[in-house]
Amino acid sequence: MSGYRFTLKHSPALRVDASALQPAALASFSVAEVEKIALPHGGDKLQVGEIFTVQARDDDNKLTLEGDLSRFDRIGCGLTEGELHVRGSVGAYAGAGLSGGKLVIDGDAGDLAACAMRGGWLEVHGHVGDLAASALPGDMDGMRGGTFVVRGNAGARLADRMRRGTVVVFGDAGSFMASRMVAGTLALAGRSGAHAAYGMRRGSIVFAGSAPTLAPTFVPVHSNADVFWQLLARDLARFGGPFAGLAQRRVARHAGDLAVMGKGELLLPT
Repeated sequence: MSGYRFTLKHSPALRVDASALQPAALASFSVAEVEKIALPHGGDKLQVGEIFTVQARDDDNKLTLEGDLSRFDRIGCGLTEGELHVRGSVGAYAGAGLSGGKLVIDGDAGDLAACAMRGGWLEVHGHVGDLAASALPGDMDGMRGGTFVVRGNAGARLADRMRRGTVVVFGDAGSFMASRMVAGTLALAGRSGAHAAYGMRRGSIVFAGSAPTLAPTFVPVHSNADVFWQLLARDLARFGGPFAGLAQRRVARHAGDLAVMGKGELLLPT
């Protein structure tokens, strides 16, 4: 069992499907076998050795990718175990369907990052595009488990149709954040765009930064939720930064989206 480091030699001419680069799957391969793995490249294929310099390492079940991989889609797609670390930006569908293991991206990620995620840990140190933690095209359910952390900003439709799990965003989010949310927890440190929580049915959204403009279909809730808030705030405190001191703040709650008979809650620390 061994790990690998891939260093990009040059950017490919077309987009590449990198879903085959799984740390657990490569652990039993030799360097020569890894270099022969074929990756879809447009209507053709490229071997790993043509575009990457491959080095074996002693890190079991760990794969490190280095370089500007913005033309590489589906990195970490379907990851079930092991650790995948990308030192650079990546394309679309990063961590799609991830159910275990850990994917860390030191740059930005394209659209549909963490879509249909079911478990594990996905962390993006830069920004993510539209429809992160949402549903795969044609599916009814978005993110269904795991933890998704974005250190930068998120695009539109973040957590659309989210059903379970935790999403934490340190920056801003685009319009229609948590639209049609079914369940789960979303914490936002920055500002949200227009129409946040549109069509929300259940779940919890924590606005740790500036308060959003609430739709009239969300109404204040005056029942005591101190115990629940303390549990949630202390769980979010592990992410640090703007979430570290939430337990010391009081919270105002709003319920909705009443336009769809929703029972979700927006939590606004004061």
